[in-house]
Amino acid sequence: MAVEPVVYGASERPPRGDYGRAGADYTCAQDYDSYTAADHDTYRRLYERQAALLPGLASDAFIAALPSLGVKDRIPRFEEINERLHQATGWEIVGVPGLIPEVPFFTLLANRKFPVTDWIRTPQEFDYIVEPDIFHDLFGHVPLLFNPVFADYVQRYGQGGLKANERGACEQLSRLYWYTIEFGLIRERDGLRAYGAGILSSSGELRYAVTSPEPQRVPLALERTMRTRYKIDSFQQTYFVIDSFQQLFDMTAPDFAPVYERVKALPELAADEAVPGEMAIAA
Repeated sequence: MAVEPVVYGASERPPRGDYGRAGADYTCAQDYDSYTAADHDTYRRLYERQAALLPGLASDAFIAALPSLGVKDRIPRFEEINERLHQATGWEIVGVPGLIPEVPFFTLLANRKFPVTDWIRTPQEFDYIVEPDIFHDLFGHVPLLFNPVFADYVQRYGQGGLKANERGACEQLSRLYWYTIEFGLIRERDGLRAYGAGILSSSGELRYAVTSPEPQRVPLALERTMRTRYKIDSFQQTYFVIDSFQQLFDMTAPDFAPVYERVKALPELAADEAVPGEMAIAA
């Protein structure tokens, strides 16, 4: 039985990936022979542009791990990355046709498998794409899976996601993913740096997130983060800042059940809403 396609947010545009290729867990083999010379060139140009922007903006851990992706002049083969990744942290990447539902997503993460979309954007979408493609997933997410502490955090997030699904709290937990794994900032010795994949794979948001005076930047706090809505079609208006990846891992250790109950009893916060008494972190 074919799996159901997944759309992004409220989009009415049909999903791009071929979900007929996916198994019951939504994974599929990377169809490497289907990539054209133009596809490989798009990946090469995206990689070159983004890598050149990283110094002074991306976290030290990300910059150190980026070479572990291997080739940068063409789309990498997943099995080649997995040889290094499994040895480093016990993780592997698996192909998916695009966005997948929450439970299959959480299940993969809980089993140290990271889903990577296997198609790439067109040249016309070079600067912006609505849904994640292979460049976003590989360049943005995979390098930090070579970091043992961050890799453990992502697995623990997946385990927590399965529990959140049982409690009807996926929306609250999704905000933690969004504001850490996708759009997180970290304080390092030389200042603020980005570690979130949505920032690291974006040419425009990388400098904006780290240096612009426009957004607010506040320390990551579990309940505050879970109450805060987010934007999917513009730069973020709030960024949450951590001091270390160990902080992320330790934060996911407790049982979130009482946290969900408290959060559900409180009003949601707009993406740009400031909380009285909250410490602002300067760019």
